[in-house]
Amino acid sequence: MPIPEGYFPKLNSLVASRGYPARVKDMVLQDIDIPAENARVDVADMVRWRDRIYNAIAQGSVMGSDGTNIPLDEFRGIDILGNVLESSELSPNRQFYGNLHALGHLMLAYIHDPKSKHLETFGVMGDLATTMRDPIFFRWHAFVDDVFQQFKGSLPRYTTDQLDYSGVTVTGVTLKTPNAPDNIFRTFWQESDVDMSRGLDFQERGSVFVRFTHLQHEPFSYSITVNNSNSAMREGTCRIYLSPTNDARGNPMRFNNQRLLFIEMDKFKVTLRQGSNTITRQSSQSSVIIPFEKTFRDLDTNRPTSGEELDLFNFCGCGWPEHLLIPKGTPEGIPCQLFVMISNYENDKVEQDLTGSCNDGESYCGVRGGKFPDARSMGYPFDRVGRTGADTLQLFLTPNMLVQNCRIFSLDKTVRPKAT
Repeated sequence: MPIPEGYFPKLNSLVASRGYPARVKDMVLQDIDIPAENARVDVADMVRWRDRIYNAIAQGSVMGSDGTNIPLDEFRGIDILGNVLESSELSPNRQFYGNLHALGHLMLAYIHDPKSKHLETFGVMGDLATTMRDPIFFRWHAFVDDVFQQFKGSLPRYTTDQLDYSGVTVTGVTLKTPNAPDNIFRTFWQESDVDMSRGLDFQERGSVFVRFTHLQHEPFSYSITVNNSNSAMREGTCRIYLSPTNDARGNPMRFNNQRLLFIEMDKFKVTLRQGSNTITRQSSQSSVIIPFEKTFRDLDTNRPTSGEELDLFNFCGCGWPEHLLIPKGTPEGIPCQLFVMISNYENDKVEQDLTGSCNDGESYCGVRGGKFPDARSMGYPFDRVGRTGADTLQLFLTPNMLVQNCRIFSLDKTVRPKAT
């Protein structure tokens, strides 16, 4: 099938001293055979690997390299499937299931010159630093996500008992943005300066700053009221998600469509005393994000030279950029739904020592050298098909959940950097 979008990157690689090649519209995937780059993969290989993976999901098990069946259960199945799609020494059978995700990038990166007839280098899809610039990146990763969703759809649906937290009820959720009505997000454009001296080949005469414009949101906070009717204190995990209310046609969504669009905003531990509790949480405290200063930090400042210290330094730059936490919205305000859940911390906790760990953005990046700091599946409770009868988000809710309708407004303003 032809790829309808073309892409003309207009980017240069300082490493190769060459521009990244373009991809004209309506190109199709072809067999790659470039001996000089040790790059060889056939379209037939990709189709065969895809079909074998789908068959494994349907059968509920993958075949190991020794011929044994390895079950894809609800506890380890997602990890095994991940090791199949992103082939490595952890893959249960690299020869049989191939390397679907990475070699898909390779085929798209060389689609303009698959046999190196014109001695062209790879496109942006072949470079981690540039791959997300190409619109086809998102099409390819939507396919990869569909593979995982196919597996998730094969798992037992969460029962009410698996979702509820006995005695804990979320009674109120309010989103507060300063100088705005309740339950309103506001985004705008902001100009920022970044020191690019180390990336430009100039004679050293001081810093060289580049000013760029990016999306930003006004800081906000959550105010969550929770009632604990148990006879003793309880601990819970507060999970906050955001989703559009309507589909592209403006119609309310069915739950099993909407659940795939929820984005995780925050996740944190709470202690609930008997009776009513009010939880306040600032947007800047989100477990998903890293602050702006870390997103555009100087990679040579306090940078270790090698070893464990360098690995830790690099990992500590992981996280979703704080200024991109909220989608852009529209001037009229996009209707969305803020979902809050308090789950039982006894079922969520992971026993491990995080002393000294860099855990900014831990919900997004995990913890280096340790287990993901949540015993629940990533995306819980939206990672599985809803139980029978839960056709809408409201019907899916249990007492420990609540939804607040809100809107995202995009303001027509650009904020300049503060004078220093």
